[in-house]
Amino acid sequence: MEYRKPFDKARPEEVGVSSDLILEYIDNLERSQTEMHGLMIMRHNKMITEGWWTPYGPNIRHGLQSHTKTYAATAVGIAYTEGILKLDERLIDIFPDESPEDPSENLKLLTVRDVLCMGCGMDTMPFNSEHWIRDFMHTPVNHKPGTTYMYNSTGSTLLGAIVRKKTGLGLHDYLTPRLFNKIGIDPDNLRWMCMADGMEVGGGGLYATTEDNFRLMKLYADGGVWEGERILAEDYVRLATTNQNDSATESINNPEASDNFLGYGFQIWMCKPNRAYRADGAMGQFTIVLPDLDMEIAITETAVGAHWAQSTLNITWDFIEKIKGDAPLAEDDEAYGRLTRKLARLNIGNPACQPFSPLTAKISGQKFKVQNGDLTPFGGNFMIGTKPDGIDTFSLDFDNYGFVWNFTTRSGRTEKIRFSTNGTRFTNMLGTEKDLTQLYLGDAYWKEDNVLVMHGRWVETCIQDTYNLVFEGDKFRVDFDNNSAFRFFKPEPIFGEKI
Repeated sequence: MEYRKPFDKARPEEVGVSSDLILEYIDNLERSQTEMHGLMIMRHNKMITEGWWTPYGPNIRHGLQSHTKTYAATAVGIAYTEGILKLDERLIDIFPDESPEDPSENLKLLTVRDVLCMGCGMDTMPFNSEHWIRDFMHTPVNHKPGTTYMYNSTGSTLLGAIVRKKTGLGLHDYLTPRLFNKIGIDPDNLRWMCMADGMEVGGGGLYATTEDNFRLMKLYADGGVWEGERILAEDYVRLATTNQNDSATESINNPEASDNFLGYGFQIWMCKPNRAYRADGAMGQFTIVLPDLDMEIAITETAVGAHWAQSTLNITWDFIEKIKGDAPLAEDDEAYGRLTRKLARLNIGNPACQPFSPLTAKISGQKFKVQNGDLTPFGGNFMIGTKPDGIDTFSLDFDNYGFVWNFTTRSGRTEKIRFSTNGTRFTNMLGTEKDLTQLYLGDAYWKEDNVLVMHGRWVETCIQDTYNLVFEGDKFRVDFDNNSAFRFFKPEPIFGEKI
């Protein structure tokens, strides 16, 4: 994409919001136990706030997790608008070759609409395999479709497969001329995780920018029309953004996420404020539409755990409750200046600094062998079934700037990753531009004379890895952890020795 028409901008006061109120909102978000990455606020079609917390930035991709689902549903919506598919089409008619020879009565009833609103009637979902569509179609449909709610990410990916079955195009190729190019999303800057058969993971595999998300949901806020052109049918937008399936059962598995209990549209959640709805991805990727205020808010962040993601929403609801009326407010140059300076200085915070240890000279350049576990920045992904590529041997080569982590994985991959020990983060470019993520930030410090703490941050995701390396003679132990919402247990310590 050569050009993206920017949004019109205004001071907050011009659209009835005080700069001090936005400052208070940002302060409250920063005081919460989340790490903010990006924030965009629009009212009355005027962008009034844009900010990114360094090292995150406006055109750096960000892992969307389940926010991806709204993109997949939008592909279905466009196909519906084009007359390519109907919402009441049965899955067994769309995928006859993958369906059981003798489908159950409930499976016979399962439609595109049921998949869109998480009403598949299943109690489990399959994960990635070469025949994942067949696996999905053979999963027991224990309840009449549309009568129960179960969050089904594989079903969300199936939405893309439905479009592919109808058009021969995957999500990216289908959406590029019909959505991305029209609303100002650069398709070349997107990255997709894929299933074994090449289908993009519509359930959670997209990397896009904060503004990409904003533009997607602005299309819904404007009723499916962009600059006078209808992209989504009006009735599809109405269905997608209103409650189509009660989601109160989410309280059983996710009791802290109270905004998840209020109903579900077509891969879009209902929210506590009147008529509000949002696209939502794990760890706090929110794009919120507030029709009663004529306002849209996009957030990218790392919120570890449902409690802190809900905290971001609660802080947002507190913010919007203080907006009174539509009339412009009196100009406030002082407050607007404070907001402008704040937005220009956003930062996630500086890393710790302790570059000195008497052990440095003894271990620098020494080769170590890992004896157990998956010590690696290249972790697996449960959604597509990949496994970590664990390190076999490594060395730490120190200099005045920090050190280079040289390692060879069990598959034979070799990498050199620099970590700064001077109180900054070093940006590494790993892999190739075809990889989902390439930017890896490294910082480290000596917590004790024999304990080196390393932080590795995939800046195009929410994830930061933490390695505590404890050296004792010729042996070492690594206590590894990260902040992923999909870390279901704390890893066991990893041991090794000098060779």
